[in-house]
Amino acid sequence: MTTALELTEADVQWTAVRSQGPGGQNVNKVASAVHLRFDIRASRLPEEVQQRLLALGDSRITADGVVVIKAQKYRTQEHNLWDGLQRLNALVASVARPPRPRKATKPTWGSQQRRLKGKSVRSDVKALRARVRD
Repeated sequence: MTTALELTEADVQWTAVRSQGPGGQNVNKVASAVHLRFDIRASRLPEEVQQRLLALGDSRITADGVVVIKAQKYRTQEHNLWDGLQRLNALVASVARPPRPRKATKPTWGSQQRRLKGKSVRSDVKALRARVRD
């Protein structure tokens, strides 16, 4: 499977969102905000990546399988669109790598001895502190 899958502007549906201040004028910070909508089920992502994205439990993913990203960090729509696409690509890239199965490990004899030795030292210190307080 390829992990270098880059999503482009053609893969998302985006809308410009303008917010108005109390006097009806556009607020500078969010005047160029964009909302990106990316449909997981209708995308060209591989099936296993789609399933992992749907099972992710991220707050940006709606129940019907749409990723909604709001970008308003920059003052221009082009920059905000680029920022939203970068965040969407980062989300997809993090899920595109299959999780590696963890190898079950047993503690070695040496590590068990070190742990027990540390426990006995700690209990001795606690006992000494208790004697000092009395």
